[in-house]
Formats: sequence, structure tokens, C-alpha cells
Amino acid sequence: MNLVAIWLGKVTGTALRLIGRRGNALPGLVVERIFPRFLPTALGSLEQGVVIVSGTNGKTTTTKMLAAVLAEKYRVLTNDTGSNFVRGAITATCEHADWRGRLAADVAVFELDEAHAVRFVEVVRPRRVLLLNVMRDQLDRFGEIDTTAQLLRTVAAAADTAVVLNADDPRLAALAEHMNAPVTYFGVAPELRPDFPTDDELYASGTVAATQRPPLSAELLSMDLGETSDVDLRIGGHTESISLLAGGAHNAQNAAGAAAMALTYGLSAAAIAAGLRKVEPAFGRGQTFTVEDRRLVLHLVKNPAGFRQTLRALTAYAPAAVVIAINDDYADGRDVSWLWDVQFYEPLAGVRAGRSWLLTSGTRAADMALRLRYDEIDVDAIETDLRSAVLRAVRQVPTESTVIVLSTYTAMWALHAILLDIGMPVLAGTAVNGSTDRSGAVPAQEQQALTDDVDSSRQQAEQLRSDGAAPEVGDRT
Repeated sequence: MNLVAIWLGKVTGTALRLIGRRGNALPGLVVERIFPRFLPTALGSLEQGVVIVSGTNGKTTTTKMLAAVLAEKYRVLTNDTGSNFVRGAITATCEHADWRGRLAADVAVFELDEAHAVRFVEVVRPRRVLLLNVMRDQLDRFGEIDTTAQLLRTVAAAADTAVVLNADDPRLAALAEHMNAPVTYFGVAPELRPDFPTDDELYASGTVAATQRPPLSAELLSMDLGETSDVDLRIGGHTESISLLAGGAHNAQNAAGAAAMALTYGLSAAAIAAGLRKVEPAFGRGQTFTVEDRRLVLHLVKNPAGFRQTLRALTAYAPAAVVIAINDDYADGRDVSWLWDVQFYEPLAGVRAGRSWLLTSGTRAADMALRLRYDEIDVDAIETDLRSAVLRAVRQVPTESTVIVLSTYTAMWALHAILLDIGMPVLAGTAVNGSTDRSGAVPAQEQQALTDDVDSSRQQAEQLRSDGAAPEVGDRT
């Protein structure tokens, strides 16, 4: 049965490519419908089993980090295109197997959104689970934050070998007593805690309360944030200095989470650090392009906590122009009231001082401009068309300048396609005039995976609505 299922998945994927699509969701959906037991059978052969990475923010980058680190020792299967539903894991498994049905992997590292992770553990019991954080995210789809925490509790309780929790997130730390596997923790040094507020702290006075926490197996000790992030990580009993190509404070914290999980596999601190140094920014999370001799950096923003962290990175770039693209499609969340929970006044000081040109775009460009006005920030232009917005911003600034684009989920994959058409991707940290063409199969696969997941999620939601049930939710990180 596995051989037939793998062939079906591969043939479906091949057919999609022949018509110009590279879907990572549809092949898995087809296989799941016809062979519902395919995934547990296929993954049951993995010597090191399955590790799930979940949480509100940081799943895609942390999965990429963990896969790179484990590749120092193992053959790794991962859904590295960001398709974080169960069907994405099935597609990745089919594609990774050869035509004889053999799966050349020792371990699977799967990013799964909170709701679909619950579905996954019903059919495949993971050996390990890494939980990153719980934040308010698209309340019209996920509901309140305590509901999300309960979903993650169910996922982590399914692990039988190791669970790694963020010790600085009280809702996650509280799950330890409900686990069926040994629990270890990651976190940040006390002096860095103000840079990583919990959801409750984010909406309170802004102060971070000192709390007791369990011993950490991996700890972010310091960080020097620029276009890359120079960090000191305590990994086990060793301190490693690492330059992360995936910049930003949030990715420094993600690296600590990946390191803590890697320790449960017996990897040395040196091997973990070596893997982390190799990780390029994930799809749409700090990716850099050149467009008409200007550098453009694309960042995903999808909830108040993530937006806040991304805004902090603006000072490192000193951008000549900033584009904020807000859509309200199904995968973005229809309710954009979360924008009022983001503080823009201080992070956009350069814009207020006239040092940066500012444009809003996307289907909710006007709403974004209105929100900024309440923080005493006037936009220079409103342009709903994404391609026109990017070109207008690029042509507004001198050559070799930097343009930062902050976008929600569906705007991000639309912008990625536009940027591959009008520009060229470059390696992290590469100068504008030192660009390298990296527009190969993976970015195209990632973008189509996003498209397929959005389409299938919308269809699923409409079917459930027609049956009188609430739509099944899914997150993008």
C-alpha cells in the first residue's frame, strides 16, 4: 500500500508541475483520502521518529533551524516549504521517498499549526514535541489564547521521548505536569526578558515581571541585532557565539528552542552551533531581493507580537522606504482589529522624522493608513495594488538604498511572486551588487504550497459552514 500511495503522491505532484503548479498540499490531500493510514505506516520506519514544532510564532524558521542542526548527524525529512497542515507532511513524505517506496530518512521534523497538529497526533505519535509560544493570533479563526494552549497541551502530551517548552511563557511552562515524556526548557537571560514579553505582558503595562522558572537546557545569553544576529547561546554546559543569517530578536529566541530540542538527540553544542550558522531566512521571513539596484527585504507580520518584533528590526536596516501591506483573506484572518494592538509610534520614528518614505498597500491599505494616523504617522501614499506599491517605493529612493516590506500572509506570497518577476533573490547579508540567483524550485514550491493550503482551507471552511459547523482553523507562521 505504501508503494502505491507514494506513486500516487508523486504522480499527482508531477501532473501539477506539468501544468505549471508545484503544489505541496494537493498530493497529500489525495493520498490522505485514498490511503488514510499511509502516514503512520510510512513514518513508523524512521529510526528517530517524528518531532513536531508548533506554537503561534516562529514555527517555520525554527523547523528550518532544527532540520539543519539534526542534519549534522541524521538524514532529515521535513516539510520545509511551510505547508504546515497534515497534507503538507504527507506530500513531503511522498516526495522524499524514492520510486521504490523507500524513505531515506532517520528522523522527520514537521512544522504543524496548532489545530492540525492535534489531527496529526491522532494518527502518528511523535517522539518529541517543541512548543515555542502562545500568543493572540487571528481570534476570528483560533478563538481565545487559552483555547490555543489546550490544543498545544494535547499535542505535547502525545510525545513519548521528550518535550521542550519555552520556560518564559507561563502558559506553556504550566503544561509540564500534564506531559508523558521528560520535559526540558529553553529561554532567554533575565536581562533580555523585556525584549520578549508574553501575551499578557504585551497587553499590560509593558513591564516584565520576574518569575521563577525551571533550569534551562538552552539559553539566549546576549544578542547584537543587525541585518544578521550575533548571539551567545548557552547550549547544555557550553557557550557558543553564533552569527545567525536569520536576523531579528525572535529568531535568536527560536535558535535557543532549536538548540534545546537538538540536545535531546545527543548532539554536541559545537554541532548544534554549526547547524544554526547555516540557516538562511525562511520563506518571506527576512528574505532579501534586489529590485532595480535597490535592496528589498520582505518580512511576514501576522499578529501584534510578531509585528512588534519585526518593527524592532527596522533600525538595523535604516530603510529609505517602508511598505506595509495588509490583506484580510481567509489565511490572514478577516478581522484586522489586531492592528490597533501594535505600537507604531516609536518603531517608526524615522518615518515620523522624514527619514523614510512610507506607503501602505493591500486590500486593507486604507485601514492601515488610518491606524498609523492615530499614532501621529502620516503615510506618503496609499496603493492597494502590490506590484505598483513595490515599484513606487523602489523608484522613490536612491539606488543601493533599502526598502522594507512588512506584509500579512497572503500579501507575502503574492509579493514573493512579484519580486521573483521584477527582482532577484540574494543570500542573507549579501550586498546589493553581490546578488546571487536563488530563485530555484524551493521558493516556487513554497509559494504554491501556500496557495494550495489557502484554497483548500477556504473550501473546507465553506463545506463546514454549509454543514452548520464552525470552520476548521489553521495558522501560518
